[in-house]
Amino acid sequence: MLAADSQLVIDPRPPGLRRGAANLAGGLRGPFGVHVQMSREPSGTTEDEGEGTLQRTRSTTASGRGQPYVTPPKPAIITPRPVPAGPAHRARYGRHVTSNPTPRDHNKASVLDVVLSHAPLTRNQLIELTGLSKATVSRAVEELRADGFVVDGGMDEVTGRGRRSTYLDLPGTTGHVAGISFGAQTTGVLVTDLRGREVHHLAVPTADHQEVEDAARWLVDLIAEAADSAQGPLRQIVAAVPGRVRGGTEIFGPAESMKIFEGSGLHRAIQDLVDAPVLLDSDANAALLGILTNDATISNAALFSVSTILNFASCTEHELARGNTPTFGDIGVLSSGAGNEILDELLSTRGLLRIARKRGLELERIEDLWLEPQPEGPRAEVLEAFTTAIVTAVSVVAVTLDPESVYFVGRLRPLVDEVVPEVRRRLERSLPAVPEIRTVPHLIGISTAQGAVYACLTMAQERLHEAVLGARRQGQAAEQSPPAF
Repeated sequence: MLAADSQLVIDPRPPGLRRGAANLAGGLRGPFGVHVQMSREPSGTTEDEGEGTLQRTRSTTASGRGQPYVTPPKPAIITPRPVPAGPAHRARYGRHVTSNPTPRDHNKASVLDVVLSHAPLTRNQLIELTGLSKATVSRAVEELRADGFVVDGGMDEVTGRGRRSTYLDLPGTTGHVAGISFGAQTTGVLVTDLRGREVHHLAVPTADHQEVEDAARWLVDLIAEAADSAQGPLRQIVAAVPGRVRGGTEIFGPAESMKIFEGSGLHRAIQDLVDAPVLLDSDANAALLGILTNDATISNAALFSVSTILNFASCTEHELARGNTPTFGDIGVLSSGAGNEILDELLSTRGLLRIARKRGLELERIEDLWLEPQPEGPRAEVLEAFTTAIVTAVSVVAVTLDPESVYFVGRLRPLVDEVVPEVRRRLERSLPAVPEIRTVPHLIGISTAQGAVYACLTMAQERLHEAVLGARRQGQAAEQSPPAF
Protein backbone atom coordinates (compact mmCIF):
# COMPACT_ATOMS: atom_id res chain seq x y z
CA MET A 1 0.00 0.00 0.00
CA LEU A 2 1.20 3.51 -0.71
CA ALA A 3 2.52 5.25 2.36
CA ALA A 4 0.48 8.11 3.75
CA ASP A 5 3.20 10.63 2.98
CA SER A 6 3.73 9.53 -0.62
CA GLN A 7 2.76 11.57 -3.65
CA LEU A 8 1.68 10.85 -7.19
CA VAL A 9 1.53 13.09 -10.21
CA ILE A 10 -0.08 11.98 -13.44
CA ASP A 11 1.09 13.90 -16.47
CA PRO A 12 -1.71 13.69 -19.06
CA ARG A 13 0.37 13.65 -22.20
CA PRO A 14 -0.10 11.53 -25.33
CA PRO A 15 2.19 8.53 -25.88
CA GLY A 16 5.57 9.81 -27.03
CA LEU A 17 4.15 13.22 -27.98
CA ARG A 18 5.90 13.18 -31.35
CA ARG A 19 5.44 16.50 -33.09
CA GLY A 20 7.62 16.54 -36.18
CA ALA A 21 7.22 18.98 -39.03
CA ALA A 22 4.94 16.57 -40.90
CA ASN A 23 2.59 16.31 -37.95
CA LEU A 24 2.49 20.03 -37.41
CA ALA A 25 1.67 20.68 -41.05
CA GLY A 26 -1.56 18.73 -40.69
CA GLY A 27 -2.47 19.60 -37.12
CA LEU A 28 -1.54 18.88 -33.53
CA ARG A 29 -2.42 15.81 -31.54
CA GLY A 30 -3.83 17.08 -28.28
CA PRO A 31 -3.34 15.66 -24.80
CA PHE A 32 -5.96 12.96 -25.37
CA GLY A 33 -4.57 11.51 -28.59
CA VAL A 34 -7.18 13.49 -30.58
CA HIS A 35 -6.28 15.37 -33.72
CA VAL A 36 -6.77 19.15 -33.49
CA GLN A 37 -6.64 21.21 -36.68
CA MET A 38 -4.60 24.41 -36.52
CA SER A 39 -4.11 27.27 -38.92
CA ARG A 40 -0.94 27.11 -40.95
CA GLU A 41 1.93 28.79 -39.17
CA PRO A 42 5.69 28.48 -39.44
CA SER A 43 6.51 25.37 -37.48
CA GLY A 44 9.50 23.86 -35.83
CA THR A 45 10.23 20.30 -34.80
CA THR A 46 10.58 18.75 -31.41
CA GLU A 47 12.12 15.61 -30.11
CA ASP A 48 10.12 12.82 -28.51
CA GLU A 49 9.39 13.90 -24.96
CA GLY A 50 9.80 10.36 -23.70
CA GLU A 51 7.67 8.30 -21.39
CA GLY A 52 7.77 8.26 -17.62
CA THR A 53 6.31 5.72 -15.25
CA LEU A 54 3.85 6.22 -12.47
CA GLN A 55 5.78 5.69 -9.29
CA ARG A 56 5.87 6.54 -5.62
CA THR A 57 7.61 9.74 -4.57
CA ARG A 58 8.18 11.28 -1.20
CA SER A 59 5.99 14.10 -0.04
CA THR A 60 7.35 17.58 0.46
CA THR A 61 5.18 17.99 3.55
CA ALA A 62 4.18 15.83 6.48
CA SER A 63 0.54 16.03 5.44
CA GLY A 64 1.26 14.40 2.07
CA ARG A 65 0.24 17.30 -0.12
CA GLY A 66 3.44 18.14 -2.00
CA GLN A 67 3.65 18.24 -5.80
CA PRO A 68 6.58 16.27 -7.24
CA TYR A 69 6.35 15.15 -10.85
CA VAL A 70 5.71 11.68 -12.23
CA THR A 71 4.89 11.75 -15.91
CA PRO A 72 3.42 8.74 -17.73
CA PRO A 73 2.01 9.24 -21.23
CA LYS A 74 -1.69 8.91 -22.04
CA PRO A 75 -3.42 6.34 -24.22
CA ALA A 76 -6.41 6.95 -26.41
CA ILE A 77 -9.52 5.41 -24.90
CA ILE A 78 -13.17 4.87 -25.78
CA THR A 79 -16.16 6.09 -23.85
CA PRO A 80 -18.57 3.51 -22.43
CA ARG A 81 -21.78 4.75 -24.12
CA PRO A 82 -22.85 6.64 -21.02
CA VAL A 83 -26.28 7.43 -19.69
CA PRO A 84 -26.36 11.23 -19.18
CA ALA A 85 -25.73 12.20 -15.57
CA GLY A 86 -27.75 15.37 -15.91
CA PRO A 87 -28.54 18.13 -18.37
CA ALA A 88 -25.35 20.02 -17.59
CA HIS A 89 -22.95 17.08 -18.03
CA ARG A 90 -22.21 14.51 -20.67
CA ALA A 91 -19.89 11.85 -19.25
CA ARG A 92 -17.79 10.80 -22.20
CA TYR A 93 -14.16 10.31 -23.10
CA GLY A 94 -14.35 11.49 -26.74
CA ARG A 95 -14.21 15.01 -28.11
CA HIS A 96 -17.19 16.46 -29.90
CA VAL A 97 -17.28 20.12 -30.93
CA THR A 98 -20.62 21.44 -32.15
CA SER A 99 -19.76 25.10 -32.70
CA ASN A 100 -18.05 26.64 -35.70
CA PRO A 101 -14.61 27.47 -34.23
CA THR A 102 -12.24 29.79 -36.03
CA PRO A 103 -8.55 29.11 -36.72
CA ARG A 104 -7.80 31.45 -33.82
CA ASP A 105 -9.97 29.27 -31.56
CA HIS A 106 -8.13 26.14 -32.69
CA ASN A 107 -4.79 27.75 -31.97
CA LYS A 108 -5.93 28.84 -28.53
CA ALA A 109 -7.23 25.34 -27.77
CA SER A 110 -3.99 23.80 -29.01
CA VAL A 111 -1.94 26.05 -26.76
CA LEU A 112 -4.15 25.05 -23.85
CA ASP A 113 -3.68 21.35 -24.72
CA VAL A 114 0.09 21.74 -24.48
CA VAL A 115 -0.16 23.65 -21.19
CA LEU A 116 -2.36 20.86 -19.82
CA SER A 117 0.18 18.28 -20.94
CA HIS A 118 3.46 19.97 -20.04
CA ALA A 119 2.99 22.76 -17.51
CA PRO A 120 4.99 24.35 -16.10
CA LEU A 121 6.78 25.34 -19.29
CA THR A 122 8.25 28.48 -20.85
CA ARG A 123 6.83 30.39 -23.81
CA ASN A 124 9.73 29.18 -25.95
CA GLN A 125 8.87 25.60 -25.11
CA LEU A 126 5.23 26.33 -25.89
CA ILE A 127 6.17 27.76 -29.28
CA GLU A 128 8.34 24.75 -30.04
CA LEU A 129 5.71 22.18 -29.03
CA THR A 130 2.82 23.82 -30.90
CA GLY A 131 4.77 24.92 -33.98
CA LEU A 132 2.86 28.22 -33.87
CA SER A 133 4.38 31.65 -34.30
CA LYS A 134 5.50 33.69 -31.32
CA ALA A 135 2.73 36.25 -31.92
CA THR A 136 0.05 33.55 -32.14
CA VAL A 137 1.22 31.88 -28.94
CA SER A 138 1.44 35.20 -27.11
CA ARG A 139 -2.10 36.14 -28.12
CA ALA A 140 -3.44 32.72 -27.09
CA VAL A 141 -1.60 32.85 -23.75
CA GLU A 142 -2.99 36.27 -22.94
CA GLU A 143 -6.54 35.15 -23.74
CA LEU A 144 -6.11 32.01 -21.63
CA ARG A 145 -4.65 34.13 -18.84
CA ALA A 146 -7.70 36.40 -18.98
CA ASP A 147 -9.94 33.31 -18.85
CA GLY A 148 -8.10 32.12 -15.74
CA PHE A 149 -6.64 29.00 -17.39
CA VAL A 150 -2.99 30.10 -17.42
CA VAL A 151 -0.88 31.80 -14.75
CA ASP A 152 2.77 32.74 -14.40
CA GLY A 153 4.91 30.32 -12.46
CA GLY A 154 8.57 30.61 -11.53
CA MET A 155 11.44 31.99 -13.56
CA ASP A 156 13.62 29.95 -15.89
CA GLU A 157 17.30 29.83 -14.97
CA VAL A 158 19.30 31.21 -17.87
CA THR A 159 23.03 30.81 -18.15
CA GLY A 160 24.91 33.48 -20.05
CA ARG A 161 23.29 36.52 -21.64
CA GLY A 162 19.58 36.90 -22.26
CA ARG A 163 16.34 37.50 -20.42
CA ARG A 164 14.97 34.91 -18.06
CA SER A 165 11.70 33.31 -19.14
CA THR A 166 8.62 33.01 -16.99
CA TYR A 167 7.12 29.56 -16.63
CA LEU A 168 3.47 29.21 -17.57
CA ASP A 169 1.29 26.95 -15.47
CA LEU A 170 -2.28 25.80 -15.01
CA PRO A 171 -3.79 27.37 -11.87
CA GLY A 172 -5.22 25.14 -9.18
CA THR A 173 -8.41 27.20 -9.32
CA THR A 174 -9.24 25.55 -12.65
CA GLY A 175 -10.51 22.65 -10.59
CA HIS A 176 -9.77 19.10 -9.53
CA VAL A 177 -10.92 15.53 -10.15
CA ALA A 178 -11.39 12.44 -7.97
CA GLY A 179 -10.67 8.82 -8.86
CA ILE A 180 -12.12 6.15 -6.58
CA SER A 181 -11.25 2.48 -6.17
CA PHE A 182 -14.34 1.14 -4.38
CA GLY A 183 -13.19 -2.36 -3.49
CA ALA A 184 -14.81 -5.07 -1.44
CA GLN A 185 -12.07 -4.78 1.21
CA THR A 186 -10.24 -1.50 0.56
CA THR A 187 -11.37 1.83 -0.85
CA GLY A 188 -8.90 4.34 -2.23
CA VAL A 189 -9.43 7.95 -3.32
CA LEU A 190 -6.97 10.00 -5.36
CA VAL A 191 -7.60 13.70 -6.00
CA THR A 192 -5.51 15.68 -8.49
CA ASP A 193 -5.67 19.05 -10.19
CA LEU A 194 -6.42 19.18 -13.91
CA ARG A 195 -2.71 18.91 -14.68
CA GLY A 196 -2.65 15.56 -12.88
CA ARG A 197 -0.72 16.78 -9.82
CA GLU A 198 -1.87 15.11 -6.67
CA VAL A 199 -3.79 17.02 -4.07
CA HIS A 200 -4.09 14.08 -1.69
CA HIS A 201 -4.78 10.36 -1.60
CA LEU A 202 -6.08 7.98 1.01
CA ALA A 203 -6.85 4.27 1.36
CA VAL A 204 -9.16 2.92 4.05
CA PRO A 205 -11.01 -0.34 4.81
CA THR A 206 -14.31 -0.45 2.94
CA ALA A 207 -17.17 0.17 5.32
CA ASP A 208 -20.00 -2.36 5.50
CA HIS A 209 -23.08 -0.44 4.37
CA GLN A 210 -26.59 -1.85 4.25
CA GLU A 211 -28.00 1.00 2.17
CA VAL A 212 -26.73 2.33 -1.14
CA GLU A 213 -27.37 5.94 -0.09
CA ASP A 214 -25.23 5.49 3.03
CA ALA A 215 -22.37 4.12 0.96
CA ALA A 216 -22.65 7.04 -1.47
CA ARG A 217 -22.45 9.56 1.38
CA TRP A 218 -19.44 7.71 2.79
CA LEU A 219 -17.67 7.87 -0.59
CA VAL A 220 -18.48 11.56 -1.04
CA ASP A 221 -17.14 12.26 2.46
CA LEU A 222 -13.89 10.50 1.53
CA ILE A 223 -13.61 12.67 -1.59
CA ALA A 224 -14.17 15.78 0.53
CA GLU A 225 -11.44 14.67 2.92
CA ALA A 226 -8.96 14.01 0.11
CA ALA A 227 -9.89 17.29 -1.60
CA ASP A 228 -9.65 19.40 1.56
CA SER A 229 -6.79 21.52 0.22
CA ALA A 230 -7.94 21.48 -3.43
CA GLN A 231 -8.77 24.70 -5.24
CA GLY A 232 -11.56 25.33 -7.68
CA PRO A 233 -14.60 23.15 -8.35
CA LEU A 234 -14.75 19.38 -8.50
CA ARG A 235 -14.86 18.65 -12.23
CA GLN A 236 -15.26 14.86 -12.51
CA ILE A 237 -15.60 11.68 -10.45
CA VAL A 238 -14.85 8.18 -11.72
CA ALA A 239 -15.46 5.25 -9.37
CA ALA A 240 -14.05 1.82 -10.23
CA VAL A 241 -15.91 -1.17 -8.76
CA PRO A 242 -15.33 -4.96 -8.66
CA GLY A 243 -17.93 -5.86 -11.26
CA ARG A 244 -18.94 -5.17 -14.84
CA VAL A 245 -20.33 -1.75 -15.69
CA ARG A 246 -22.53 -0.74 -18.60
CA GLY A 247 -22.98 2.81 -19.82
CA GLY A 248 -20.92 4.26 -17.00
CA THR A 249 -23.84 3.89 -14.60
CA GLU A 250 -25.12 0.30 -14.24
CA ILE A 251 -23.26 -2.37 -12.25
CA PHE A 252 -23.55 -6.08 -13.09
CA GLY A 253 -22.13 -9.08 -11.23
CA PRO A 254 -20.44 -7.27 -8.34
CA ALA A 255 -18.60 -9.07 -5.55
CA GLU A 256 -20.85 -11.05 -3.22
CA SER A 257 -20.37 -8.58 -0.37
CA MET A 258 -21.40 -5.72 -2.68
CA LYS A 259 -24.61 -7.15 -4.14
CA ILE A 260 -26.63 -4.16 -2.92
CA PHE A 261 -24.83 -2.04 -5.52
CA GLU A 262 -26.09 -4.04 -8.49
CA GLY A 263 -27.93 -1.73 -10.88
CA SER A 264 -27.77 2.06 -11.19
CA GLY A 265 -28.52 3.01 -7.58
CA LEU A 266 -24.94 3.84 -6.59
CA HIS A 267 -24.46 6.13 -9.58
CA ARG A 268 -27.70 7.99 -8.88
CA ALA A 269 -26.93 8.31 -5.17
CA ILE A 270 -23.46 9.78 -5.75
CA GLN A 271 -24.72 12.06 -8.51
CA ASP A 272 -27.38 13.44 -6.19
CA LEU A 273 -24.73 14.44 -3.63
CA VAL A 274 -22.18 16.22 -5.83
CA ASP A 275 -22.18 19.04 -8.34
CA ALA A 276 -19.99 17.21 -10.84
CA PRO A 277 -20.45 14.48 -13.45
CA VAL A 278 -20.04 10.92 -12.15
CA LEU A 279 -18.99 7.84 -14.09
CA LEU A 280 -18.67 4.24 -12.91
CA ASP A 281 -16.32 1.68 -14.45
CA SER A 282 -14.97 -1.77 -13.66
CA ASP A 283 -11.82 -2.15 -11.59
CA ALA A 284 -10.32 -4.22 -14.41
CA ASN A 285 -10.84 -1.41 -16.92
CA ALA A 286 -9.29 1.09 -14.51
CA ALA A 287 -6.31 -1.20 -13.89
CA LEU A 288 -5.72 -1.70 -17.61
CA LEU A 289 -6.14 2.03 -18.20
CA GLY A 290 -3.36 2.67 -15.70
CA ILE A 291 -1.11 0.22 -17.56
CA LEU A 292 -1.90 1.83 -20.91
CA THR A 293 -1.11 5.23 -19.44
CA ASN A 294 2.30 4.02 -18.31
CA ASP A 295 3.25 2.18 -21.50
CA ALA A 296 2.59 3.79 -24.87
CA THR A 297 3.90 0.72 -26.72
CA ILE A 298 0.92 -1.46 -25.74
CA SER A 299 -1.48 -2.04 -28.61
CA ASN A 300 -3.58 -5.17 -28.00
CA ALA A 301 -3.74 -6.58 -24.49
CA ALA A 302 -5.99 -8.36 -22.01
CA LEU A 303 -6.08 -8.09 -18.23
CA PHE A 304 -7.41 -10.37 -15.50
CA SER A 305 -8.10 -8.87 -12.09
CA VAL A 306 -7.78 -11.88 -9.78
CA SER A 307 -9.05 -10.58 -6.50
CA THR A 308 -12.37 -10.76 -4.64
CA ILE A 309 -13.94 -11.72 -7.97
CA LEU A 310 -12.46 -12.45 -11.38
CA ASN A 311 -12.80 -9.42 -13.61
CA PHE A 312 -11.62 -8.92 -17.17
CA ALA A 313 -10.63 -6.07 -19.48
CA SER A 314 -9.09 -5.80 -22.92
CA CYS A 315 -7.85 -3.19 -25.36
CA THR A 316 -7.42 -3.04 -29.12
CA GLU A 317 -5.13 -0.51 -30.75
CA HIS A 318 -4.49 1.06 -27.32
CA GLU A 319 -8.22 1.60 -26.73
CA LEU A 320 -10.32 -0.07 -24.03
CA ALA A 321 -12.92 -2.48 -25.38
CA ARG A 322 -16.53 -1.89 -24.35
CA GLY A 323 -19.50 -4.22 -24.69
CA ASN A 324 -23.17 -3.59 -25.47
CA THR A 325 -24.58 -6.13 -23.00
CA PRO A 326 -23.77 -7.34 -19.46
CA THR A 327 -22.39 -10.55 -20.98
CA PHE A 328 -19.31 -8.78 -22.30
CA GLY A 329 -16.34 -9.41 -20.02
CA ASP A 330 -18.08 -12.06 -17.90
CA ILE A 331 -15.31 -14.54 -18.52
CA GLY A 332 -15.62 -16.01 -15.03
CA VAL A 333 -18.68 -18.07 -16.01
CA LEU A 334 -16.63 -20.23 -18.41
CA SER A 335 -15.40 -23.68 -17.44
CA SER A 336 -11.96 -23.68 -15.86
CA GLY A 337 -10.96 -27.06 -17.25
CA ALA A 338 -10.33 -28.26 -13.70
CA GLY A 339 -13.20 -30.51 -12.62
CA ASN A 340 -16.59 -28.84 -12.63
CA GLU A 341 -15.33 -25.47 -11.42
CA ILE A 342 -15.83 -22.28 -13.39
CA LEU A 343 -13.03 -19.76 -13.81
CA ASP A 344 -14.42 -17.40 -11.17
CA GLU A 345 -14.20 -20.13 -8.53
CA LEU A 346 -10.50 -20.75 -9.11
CA LEU A 347 -9.33 -17.25 -10.06
CA SER A 348 -10.96 -15.29 -7.23
CA THR A 349 -9.92 -15.07 -3.59
CA ARG A 350 -13.36 -16.14 -2.38
CA GLY A 351 -13.57 -19.21 -4.63
CA LEU A 352 -9.98 -20.32 -4.27
CA LEU A 353 -10.17 -20.08 -0.48
CA ARG A 354 -13.26 -22.31 -0.50
CA ILE A 355 -11.56 -24.88 -2.74
CA ALA A 356 -8.37 -24.85 -0.66
CA ARG A 357 -10.36 -25.55 2.49
CA LYS A 358 -12.16 -28.40 0.74
CA ARG A 359 -8.72 -29.87 0.00
CA GLY A 360 -7.95 -29.84 3.72
CA LEU A 361 -5.91 -26.64 3.96
CA GLU A 362 -6.76 -24.71 7.11
CA LEU A 363 -6.42 -21.17 5.80
CA GLU A 364 -7.66 -18.12 7.66
CA ARG A 365 -7.05 -15.94 4.60
CA ILE A 366 -6.03 -16.69 1.04
CA GLU A 367 -2.59 -15.10 1.49
CA ASP A 368 -1.67 -17.97 3.84
CA LEU A 369 -1.53 -20.21 0.78
CA TRP A 370 1.79 -18.64 -0.23
CA LEU A 371 2.93 -16.84 2.93
CA GLU A 372 2.63 -19.73 5.41
CA PRO A 373 3.90 -23.35 5.23
CA GLN A 374 1.15 -25.72 4.05
CA PRO A 375 0.87 -29.52 3.64
CA GLU A 376 2.60 -30.31 0.36
CA GLY A 377 0.02 -32.67 -1.13
CA PRO A 378 -3.16 -30.56 -0.71
CA ARG A 379 -1.30 -27.39 -1.70
CA ALA A 380 -0.03 -29.06 -4.89
CA GLU A 381 -3.62 -30.03 -5.76
CA VAL A 382 -4.81 -26.46 -5.34
CA LEU A 383 -1.93 -25.08 -7.43
CA GLU A 384 -2.62 -27.63 -10.16
CA ALA A 385 -6.24 -26.53 -10.42
CA PHE A 386 -5.21 -22.86 -10.27
CA THR A 387 -2.62 -23.39 -13.04
CA THR A 388 -5.16 -25.16 -15.25
CA ALA A 389 -7.61 -22.29 -14.79
CA ILE A 390 -5.01 -19.71 -15.83
CA VAL A 391 -4.07 -21.78 -18.89
CA THR A 392 -7.75 -21.94 -19.83
CA ALA A 393 -8.31 -18.20 -19.31
CA VAL A 394 -5.25 -17.18 -21.33
CA SER A 395 -6.13 -19.66 -24.07
CA VAL A 396 -9.63 -18.21 -24.39
CA VAL A 397 -8.42 -14.66 -24.90
CA ALA A 398 -5.49 -15.75 -27.07
CA VAL A 399 -7.69 -17.48 -29.66
CA THR A 400 -10.47 -14.86 -29.59
CA LEU A 401 -8.69 -11.53 -29.08
CA ASP A 402 -5.09 -12.27 -30.15
CA PRO A 403 -3.49 -10.00 -27.50
CA GLU A 404 0.21 -9.33 -27.47
CA SER A 405 0.24 -9.36 -23.67
CA VAL A 406 -1.98 -10.72 -20.91
CA TYR A 407 -1.74 -9.00 -17.53
CA PHE A 408 -2.68 -10.27 -14.08
CA VAL A 409 -3.33 -7.90 -11.17
CA GLY A 410 -4.97 -8.28 -7.79
CA ARG A 411 -4.53 -10.15 -4.52
CA LEU A 412 -3.76 -13.50 -6.19
CA ARG A 413 -0.86 -12.03 -8.19
CA PRO A 414 1.86 -13.68 -6.01
CA LEU A 415 0.33 -17.08 -6.74
CA VAL A 416 0.22 -16.25 -10.45
CA ASP A 417 3.95 -15.45 -10.29
CA GLU A 418 4.57 -18.90 -8.84
CA VAL A 419 2.79 -20.81 -11.60
CA VAL A 420 3.58 -18.65 -14.66
CA PRO A 421 6.55 -20.79 -15.84
CA GLU A 422 4.33 -23.91 -15.94
CA VAL A 423 1.52 -21.92 -17.58
CA ARG A 424 3.87 -20.86 -20.37
CA ARG A 425 5.07 -24.44 -20.92
CA ARG A 426 1.51 -25.72 -21.28
CA LEU A 427 0.47 -22.90 -23.57
CA GLU A 428 3.47 -23.45 -25.84
CA ARG A 429 2.36 -27.07 -26.29
CA SER A 430 -1.17 -26.09 -27.33
CA LEU A 431 -0.95 -22.69 -29.05
CA PRO A 432 1.09 -21.74 -32.14
CA ALA A 433 1.78 -18.30 -30.64
CA VAL A 434 1.68 -17.50 -26.91
CA PRO A 435 1.04 -13.95 -25.66
CA GLU A 436 3.41 -12.53 -23.13
CA ILE A 437 2.10 -13.12 -19.60
CA ARG A 438 2.86 -10.36 -17.13
CA THR A 439 2.02 -9.69 -13.51
CA VAL A 440 1.82 -6.08 -12.42
CA PRO A 441 2.58 -4.75 -8.91
CA HIS A 442 -0.62 -3.38 -7.47
CA LEU A 443 -0.94 -0.84 -4.67
CA ILE A 444 -4.18 -1.84 -2.99
CA GLY A 445 -6.70 0.98 -3.09
CA ILE A 446 -4.41 3.29 -5.09
CA SER A 447 -3.40 1.64 -8.38
CA THR A 448 -6.99 1.31 -9.55
CA ALA A 449 -7.74 4.86 -8.40
CA GLN A 450 -4.88 6.04 -10.63
CA GLY A 451 -6.61 4.61 -13.69
CA ALA A 452 -9.87 6.21 -12.56
CA VAL A 453 -8.12 9.58 -12.23
CA TYR A 454 -6.77 9.26 -15.76
CA ALA A 455 -10.33 8.81 -17.05
CA CYS A 456 -11.36 11.87 -15.00
CA LEU A 457 -8.57 13.98 -16.47
CA THR A 458 -9.43 12.94 -19.99
CA MET A 459 -13.08 13.92 -19.66
CA ALA A 460 -12.48 17.16 -17.75
CA GLN A 461 -9.77 18.28 -20.16
CA GLU A 462 -11.90 17.33 -23.15
CA ARG A 463 -14.71 19.53 -21.85
CA LEU A 464 -12.28 22.39 -21.26
CA HIS A 465 -10.96 22.01 -24.80
CA GLU A 466 -14.49 22.03 -26.20
CA ALA A 467 -15.39 25.07 -24.13
CA VAL A 468 -12.44 27.00 -25.56
CA LEU A 469 -13.36 25.99 -29.11
CA GLY A 470 -16.99 26.88 -28.62
CA ALA A 471 -16.53 30.07 -26.63
CA ARG A 472 -16.31 32.38 -29.62
CA ARG A 473 -17.96 31.83 -32.96
CA GLN A 474 -16.95 33.47 -36.21
CA GLY A 475 -17.70 37.22 -36.12
CA GLN A 476 -18.16 37.46 -32.35
CA ALA A 477 -16.12 39.87 -30.28
CA ALA A 478 -13.06 38.51 -28.52
CA GLU A 479 -14.01 40.18 -25.24
CA GLN A 480 -16.35 37.83 -23.40
CA SER A 481 -16.75 35.80 -20.24
CA PRO A 482 -14.38 32.86 -19.66
CA PRO A 483 -15.74 29.65 -21.23
CA ALA A 484 -17.61 27.41 -18.80
CA PHE A 485 -16.95 23.69 -18.78
